Amino acid sequence: MIQFYAPDILTTLELPESDSHHAVKVLRMREGDELQVIDGHGTAYLCRLADAHRKHAAVEIISSSPLPLPWSQQLAVAVAPTKHLDRMEWLVEKMTEVGVNTIIPLLCDRSERREIKVERLEKIAVSAMKQSLKAILPTIMPMTPLREVVGMMPDAQRMMAYCDPSIPRVDFAQTYKAGRDTMILIGPEGDFSPAEIEMTLAAGFSPVTLGDNRLRTETAALYALSACHVIDSMHNS
Repeated sequence: MIQFYAPDILTTLELPESDSHHAVKVLRMREGDELQVIDGHGTAYLCRLADAHRKHAAVEIISSSPLPLPWSQQLAVAVAPTKHLDRMEWLVEKMTEVGVNTIIPLLCDRSERREIKVERLEKIAVSAMKQSLKAILPTIMPMTPLREVVGMMPDAQRMMAYCDPSIPRVDFAQTYKAGRDTMILIGPEGDFSPAEIEMTLAAGFSPVTLGDNRLRTETAALYALSACHVIDSMHNS
C-alpha cells in the first residue's frame, strides 16, 4: 500500500506538489483512481483522484478512519546530533519507522554539531512515516540545550544513558517499565560531561547502561528505542 501525505487535506482537497508528482507522473494515476492519504495527525482518508494535475492533484474524500499508533504511551528520545549529518538523518528515518513520538536534537557540552535543519529532518520523517504505514508524524524539536530538556516530561520515566563507568548505572532493560511515558537521553560522540550527568541525575533521571559494547550515538538511540518496543511487546503478550 502506498500512502500519500497531505497535512491540510480537509481544507485544500489537494496533494502537495511532491505527492502530486509521485501519484501522477511516477505512478501514472488517473482521475477516478483511489488512493490513501494520511494527514500526519492520526487519520487516514480513502480518496478518489478528481484532477490528475502533476503539481496540484485534487482529490475527493470517500471516507476517513482513525489510524492510531500501535503503542499508547509517549516515547521521546533526546539525542545529540552526530558530526556527520547523514548519520542523524538515518537515525530520524529509523526511529520514525520503529516508532517514536518526539525527537529532540540535544545540545550538550561536548556536542560536535550545534545546529540542525529541522525542515530537512521533517521531510525524512514524513517519508519514513508513509513507508511504515503510520499516520502520525513525530514531533521534531529544534536544537535544545540539555538544561532545558531535563525539565520536560516530569511525570514520565526518564533515563540517561552514558558511558562513564565511574558513575553507577543500571541496565536499561531492568529500569524501563513497560507502557509508561518515557524520555531517553543519548549524549554526543564524546559522551555527556561529568557536570551534565550530575545535573541530570539530580533532576530525577535514572542512570542507565545499554550494555558493555561502546555504541555510536545513533546506534545507542535506536537500540534504546527498539528495546522499549520489545519490552512492551513481551509485557503485552
